[in-house]
Amino acid sequence: MEEWIKLLKENNYLGIKQYLKKGGNPNECEENGESVLCFALRYHCDTEIFDILIEEGANLHHTDNEGVSVFDVAVTYNNLLLIEKLIKEGFDVNTSTRRSGFTPLMGAVCYGRLEIIQKLLEMGVDVSARDGHGLNAIDFARKMHKKSILALLQGENNN
Repeated sequence: MEEWIKLLKENNYLGIKQYLKKGGNPNECEENGESVLCFALRYHCDTEIFDILIEEGANLHHTDNEGVSVFDVAVTYNNLLLIEKLIKEGFDVNTSTRRSGFTPLMGAVCYGRLEIIQKLLEMGVDVSARDGHGLNAIDFARKMHKKSILALLQGENNN
């Protein structure tokens, strides 16, 4: 994983292309289960890097040892293009992969990702879905004093 991290930190498209050609595994993971795609998100790599990793078979539906998905990490790092690609690939916006039941919408609320929230709402995300503690996205917006997001979610919840 060390070579992947070096190349991704450098946003080195040509190096990544060469590494893949030499047999680099786009599905390699860190011991906690974090994937190459998740590291690419963390290091804010260019779209072309995501494209080549996906073309070479990187698993878009991978989850780490806690159930955190590539989709969750894309929310964290505000990568709307990858989120749209994942939705096109069939990612269910109403399914939490995390052990805690924390949904991508809840993550988007906590990070204040308005564009992502709007995209999830367009996709019919369940605003009232609850995590393992019984909280929903509206509860997180309230707890975090995100008034504009709260208004958006409550408006959607009343429809």
